[in-house]
Amino acid sequence: MTYQALAGALVGLGLFLFIRALIPNKPDPMQAVARIDALRQQTTFTPHTPAEKPTGLAKIRQDLGTSVNEFYLRQGWQIRSIRADLAILDRSVEQFLATKLLLAALGIIFGPFVFAAFYIVGLHLTPTVPVWLALLFGAVFFLLPDLEVKNQAADKRRDFRRVLGAYLDLVAMNLAGGRGLPEALMSASEVSDGWALRRIRDALTDARVTGVSQWNALSHLGDELDIDELKDLGAALALVAEDGAKVRESLAARAETMRHRELSEIEGAAGARSQSMLVAQMLLCAGFMVFLLYPAMARVMGSI
Repeated sequence: MTYQALAGALVGLGLFLFIRALIPNKPDPMQAVARIDALRQQTTFTPHTPAEKPTGLAKIRQDLGTSVNEFYLRQGWQIRSIRADLAILDRSVEQFLATKLLLAALGIIFGPFVFAAFYIVGLHLTPTVPVWLALLFGAVFFLLPDLEVKNQAADKRRDFRRVLGAYLDLVAMNLAGGRGLPEALMSASEVSDGWALRRIRDALTDARVTGVSQWNALSHLGDELDIDELKDLGAALALVAEDGAKVRESLAARAETMRHRELSEIEGAAGARSQSMLVAQMLLCAGFMVFLLYPAMARVMGSI
């Protein structure tokens, strides 16, 4: 009876939370302020959307993601780190949230199938095991997109920092050639059509159209993508924007610092890989020694 009561309580709690989320409640001033802050922190870069409207499952997924995103905004859940990761990956927040919910539903369905497989094999378990398996797989599948996005975003940020160091060198070279700071920033971003320089170029173009200073645009882009080096660059340019010599020296020193940091990270990663290879070689040698010594030890122990 205890297990049945616990399962019924979990199902009832899930139904209550589902119905409670569907019922509109009175607006809370704190949630309204949090929603405004979340909207202000949203990225200004919109991913490329197809010209044709989605139909079928794609439309259901888009509507589900839009509803979940609006629910997050109403509750004041900003999830800034996830939004920054999705912004640097050029992915939609709505599609990400819809994917999380669909994978969680798949995990809840997948749990009882695992229990059925165990039952067919002959492993008879208690009736509460499917419930716990469904909850476990649902939670794991719900968190899998977060791990994937964080790993991919970390790689993209590493690439962006590498490109940013070269970009600062190009800006310093343009300043040494006699160009002003705004022209140097834009000219250096037009050297390549890579995704990192393209994001910088789009931010500078938007700043020129809207009348915002370009260093503020770089700071905003750093906030949007969660790249500290870009935020520090915008703040440093705002301080020394009037003095060309100081700007050039500051950018050259910053680029050199970023190169040294990148070299240190590469050396640290190489050292970690070397240590892992050393451990693997030691384990291989230990296994080979056991393979050589086992027949002799078995013969000695058998003779005793």
